[in-house]
Amino acid sequence: MITSKQRAYLRKISHTLEPVFQIGKEGITEELLTGILQALNRRELVKVHILETAMLDTKTACNEIAAELGAEPVQAIGNKFILYRQSDDEKYRKIDLRRI
Repeated sequence: MITSKQRAYLRKISHTLEPVFQIGKEGITEELLTGILQALNRRELVKVHILETAMLDTKTACNEIAAELGAEPVQAIGNKFILYRQSDDEKYRKIDLRRI
């Protein structure tokens, strides 16, 4: 569980990020979850874009994916959401939330 200060810090970092994944009309699939998990292990912070054809609620999709992957939902606004998960691999850890 991350604090509100940590969440604000992650939102600040993610402001310049481009979405790495798009969710389309097929919705949330196993391939999508696998891809997001791999990206979280490498980047720790991932922005996802939901296309209009997906017919998904942004907050619901964000919470569902976060629960499935053991990630923290950072922000869900409009048709984009941001997820954070500390990398399993020590060499990819770039974000240190302990100091915040």
